[in-house]
Amino acid sequence: MIKINCKKIVGGKADGLALLSHRPINMLSMLDTKSGRIKEEDHDLFNQIVKDRILILPNCIGSSVGAYIFYSLKINGVSPKAIICTNRCDIITASGCAISNIPLVDATGSSFKSLDNNTKVTVDADKQIIIIHTI
Repeated sequence: MIKINCKKIVGGKADGLALLSHRPINMLSMLDTKSGRIKEEDHDLFNQIVKDRILILPNCIGSSVGAYIFYSLKINGVSPKAIICTNRCDIITASGCAISNIPLVDATGSSFKSLDNNTKVTVDADKQIIIIHTI
């Protein structure tokens, strides 16, 4: 088990399998809000589904309208369980998670490069800790 300190942006706790991106996501243009599938062919998560995952990404980019994509994902039952930003958390992600009640933490400076997708991760935003469950 590996413990990583983080900063709480939106409170809550969630357990799930990691879905790691090394590139930012433009919520407005890259996500299908009905399925939760990444539809941008050039993205490292192309064709992956964010539903019930712990989404780990540098940050989101694009228009502030992208915040409402988080809400659409939540309403459609295909949102991530929690989000970890590896760069400084941006306003799109923060406001989107806040209106959608998705736990969000800022883990700036922490390295997730060696983390495999499908590794079990616990995000406890209230205690400001991320736990990577190793075998």
